[in-house]
Amino acid sequence: MNNKLETISNLFEDKEIRSIWNTEKEEYYFSIIDVISALTNNDYDKSRNYWKWLKNKLNGEGSQLVSNTNQLKMKSSKDGKNYKTDTLDTKGILRLIESVPSSKAEVFCTK
Repeated sequence: MNNKLETISNLFEDKEIRSIWNTEKEEYYFSIIDVISALTNNDYDKSRNYWKWLKNKLNGEGSQLVSNTNQLKMKSSKDGKNYKTDTLDTKGILRLIESVPSSKAEVFCTK
């Protein structure tokens, strides 16, 4: 069986955003916590807590964004091991960015 996922690291203003290219679906999947970290300038733990809070808020509003997340294994920058990570495709990430108040959101969407 061929591996259909290829891990790619992108940088946004010196912040790493882990992404995976799915050749079968021809779609990128981005680490939600990495995107939140890039938008808010928070560290991993604060970004993870923000995502937990935002998931509850979005679920309460009836948003489908949370149900569109996928958990894919991505390499951790801390220990180099692969862990399941919440990801969204490009369309989902753009919706996520709309939900995070940040002056960087417009710049992020044009990259």
